[in-house]
Amino acid sequence: MTDDTRDDGERDDETTTNAASSSAANGGRRDELAEPEWPVLDSQTEYETGWFTGGYDRVRQPDGTEKQYYWAELSTAVVIVAVAEDHVLFVEQYRPTIRETQLELPAGIVEQGESFTQAAERELREETGFEASSLSLVQEFWTCTGLLRHRRGIVFAEGLSPGERELDSNEFLTPKAVPIDDAVAVARAQPTNDATIEGLLLAKDDGLL
Repeated sequence: MTDDTRDDGERDDETTTNAASSSAANGGRRDELAEPEWPVLDSQTEYETGWFTGGYDRVRQPDGTEKQYYWAELSTAVVIVAVAEDHVLFVEQYRPTIRETQLELPAGIVEQGESFTQAAERELREETGFEASSLSLVQEFWTCTGLLRHRRGIVFAEGLSPGERELDSNEFLTPKAVPIDDAVAVARAQPTNDATIEGLLLAKDDGLL
C-alpha cells in the first residue's frame, strides 16, 4: 500500500506527481501520458463525447514500419474498498451497457484537481452516505492498455460513519454490506467486473481484509 495518507482531513498523495492534462467534457481528470519511446508521426482525434474521446496515433515501429494505434481516452477513475465492522461495502446497480445487475465496489470519476483519496471520500459519501475517517491509496495503474487511455486508483477506506447520500440523476444504487470473509467470493460470482475483483484482491494482498 502506498504511504500517502494523513488522517487529519488533508490528503497528500499522487496529484503532486500525476497532474491532470487535457480537460474532459464531464469535468473528469485526465492523467498525463509518458513521452513516447516510438516516434509518433501523427495524432488524430476522430470523435468526442461527454464521456470519452477516441482517435489514433500513427507510430513508427522499431522495424521502420508505420502503424495506426487506435485509442479511447476516459477520465481517471477511483474504486473504493470500504470496511466497517468486519464487512465490505458493495453497491448493487444495473449496468445498461452489459444489461446486467451487479454487486460491485463503489466507484466514480476523479474530478479535475482531485487526488484519488479525495475522489474516494466524495464518491463514497455520494453513493453510500458513509463518511470515512481514514483513506489510503492501495494502487494506481493504467487499464486495458491495448486500447484505453484510462487510469484507475484503488483506495481503502475505514472508520465509516453514516450520513446522507447524494446520488446523480443516473445513479440507482443500493448499498449492500458483505462479510469480509465472503467478499472475494461475492466479487468473483457472475456477473462481475474487473474493478471490483482488482480492488478486493489488492486490498487482501496488502493485508487489509
